[in-house]
Amino acid sequence: MAKSDFVWRTSADYADQAHLTRFMQRHGLVNYSDLMHRSTEDVAWFTEAVLQYLDIQFYSPYKQVLDLSQGIAWPKWVVGGKMNIVHNLLDKYLQDPVANQVALITENEAGEVKSFTYAELNAKVNQAANGLRSLGLGPGDVIGLFMPMTCEIVAAMLAIAKIGGIILPLFSGYGAGAVVTRLADTDAKALITADGFQRRGTTIPMKSVVDRALSQVSSVKHVIVVNNQNLSIDMTAGRDHWWHELITNQSENAATEVLDAEHTLMVIYTSGTTGRPKGAVHTHAGFPVKAAQDMAFGTDLQPGQRIYWITDMGWMMGPWLVFGSLILGGTHLLYDGAPDYPGPGRLWDMVERHQITTLGISPTLIRSLIPHGDDHVRANDLSSLKYFASTGEPWNPGPWMWLFENVGQRKRPIINYSGGTELSGGIVMGNPLLPIKPTAFPAACPGIAADVFDENGKPVRGQVGELVIKAPWIGMTRGFWRDPDRYEETFWSRWNNVWVQGDFAIIDSDGQWYILGRSDDTIKVAGKRLGPAEVESIVVSHSAVIEAAAIGVPDDIKGNSIVVFCVLATGHTAGSEIRDALRKLIISAMGKPLAPKEIIFVKDLPKTRNAKVMRRMVRSAYLGLDPGDTSSLVNPESLKGIQQSK
Repeated sequence: MAKSDFVWRTSADYADQAHLTRFMQRHGLVNYSDLMHRSTEDVAWFTEAVLQYLDIQFYSPYKQVLDLSQGIAWPKWVVGGKMNIVHNLLDKYLQDPVANQVALITENEAGEVKSFTYAELNAKVNQAANGLRSLGLGPGDVIGLFMPMTCEIVAAMLAIAKIGGIILPLFSGYGAGAVVTRLADTDAKALITADGFQRRGTTIPMKSVVDRALSQVSSVKHVIVVNNQNLSIDMTAGRDHWWHELITNQSENAATEVLDAEHTLMVIYTSGTTGRPKGAVHTHAGFPVKAAQDMAFGTDLQPGQRIYWITDMGWMMGPWLVFGSLILGGTHLLYDGAPDYPGPGRLWDMVERHQITTLGISPTLIRSLIPHGDDHVRANDLSSLKYFASTGEPWNPGPWMWLFENVGQRKRPIINYSGGTELSGGIVMGNPLLPIKPTAFPAACPGIAADVFDENGKPVRGQVGELVIKAPWIGMTRGFWRDPDRYEETFWSRWNNVWVQGDFAIIDSDGQWYILGRSDDTIKVAGKRLGPAEVESIVVSHSAVIEAAAIGVPDDIKGNSIVVFCVLATGHTAGSEIRDALRKLIISAMGKPLAPKEIIFVKDLPKTRNAKVMRRMVRSAYLGLDPGDTSSLVNPESLKGIQQSK
């Protein structure tokens, strides 16, 4: 990997009042290196220090921060403590000036905007909690959320937590089959949904998907429907309830359930390679704390500042956005629509109108905006914007620099962030203090004992290896729902007492980290291991290519050969001329032994809602194998194009 110079360094505007600076000063830590050493060598100390810094309040104090008596894979946290995370999101602010500050802003494609103060959001959460309780729902009951990004989804999610229920977030674009799998696996008792939503001016139905799903799920006894689009829908008597009839007339006062700190808060499903999704279990004292820690120390959201992350509540960044911003006394924006509709300036217009401080985007979105030029950026006043943030997939240098230079004017850092649903946040992340190289991660997150191991389990620098974690952290999943063996096999089976993330990483000579894609995507050609992102970066540097996915396929001589799939920009036609040019680019950068076996042009690549390209599905489709669980894809039809390309 070519070594790049640092392009951003901190200044007093970023460093002096940063959460990270204040935390380090509070504990007499001289620099980030000192923080990392102490936070990973003494996990209990760091965890308690974070709980105090975030003002996480308990109804009854915990007796022990961390108990490792059952092993590193099954730690017990804040043992004996009683709490409810909703107290720390809303209740504790009600007698404070924060109560009158905006907590939530929502906007839809039609441009309708709503905003809610902490006190107003609390009232809506209480009404929803009372409505759920009126149906006999309470502690331990799993309640699904299959909803667009409206104000009701925040009220519903927090109401479930308030009554001690278990949140089951479902991607709003799921088909009936994916909804069935997750509801049935958790024996969900209720589901909250909407009649439909708008996307690029087209109405997308949701309740009809629910009806098809529930014909196969017997555990769900109640369905609550938000009238979001005034659609004519079927309502099943005795099971279905309109939100406006059940919820909006309820009392605005409701008791917050007192729970064990480790009471299950949420089960978030992620795709599995075996065809069966994995339900990551998270608790009241786990996921929200890690989310708020990363939002504070990474993106430095200050009280009253505004954060918008393009996501869906069915992906971890949705709950991450809500929990993190409310714990920190900030404001979060939910946008229910396509960020480039009706034009490429929509995103930047929202930044200006809502005075966004932190903007979370994906490399794929930026790549799609670049061909539209810079005018849609310059048309807006982006002076409120202090941070970009990004997660979900590796960057290529060209799009990263376009965002940094053309939008960020070389003064706004891009906070690169990588971790996962099972972690409640990040392993590696940028922050306001450390210098940044293009596409890189400046450091591991505080409290995360991350490393890169070679095939023999030895730490390596300057070469590709497995991303691992060597100590527990409070945000780690409490296992997979009803499947502890699969959890241990997935993360803990390769090396003793080491969490193997399944990502391919490298640490350069300056200590900067790079994530190169899933390690099960690793391509090993004639003994040389390379990450797909290395090849893809070369290919997308060509002006004709918007997106690319590189995979390894069996080769009798080399072990693996490289096959590259490319999506071309408008105005470019697939053919031998572009194919030859791309082949020469790869050979020039990687060497002739790594020349691709094939370069294939397709209309689209299979992606999740947060824009992650699913290379394992590309490979499976190309080789005619079972692609596994495809329910997380927003465009499953793209697999047919790959299958037909061979």
